[in-house]
Amino acid sequence: MGTIRNFEDLDLWRNAREMVNLIYSDFSKCRDLTFRGQITGAGISVMNNISEGFCRKSDAEFCHFLNISKGSAGEVKNMYYIAEDLRYTDIITAEERRTRCQLLMNSLGGFMKYLSPKKK
Repeated sequence: MGTIRNFEDLDLWRNAREMVNLIYSDFSKCRDLTFRGQITGAGISVMNNISEGFCRKSDAEFCHFLNISKGSAGEVKNMYYIAEDLRYTDIITAEERRTRCQLLMNSLGGFMKYLSPKKK
């Protein structure tokens, strides 16, 4: 793997971007503005924290922002349960989005582990 020079080169960031687009597509017509604002905000937070952490000076700072991103991905995953329960989305879509969120959280955790200093 070559050196990654921009956050746009990270698969994590690209996957988060896809998730944001799916969220906006899923809830563009949702009339519950509180719900819609919360889930879109959480999705944006995933993407923003990956990019902000990448632009920091150290791996430790990057890990901090990846951890925030992971928490926001968990929030999105949870909100798809709410969306399913309130019938804002169908069960199949909700399950697929939760799976995508979990894969993203797993990737974020793996990358955080990779960036963490190795203990001897």
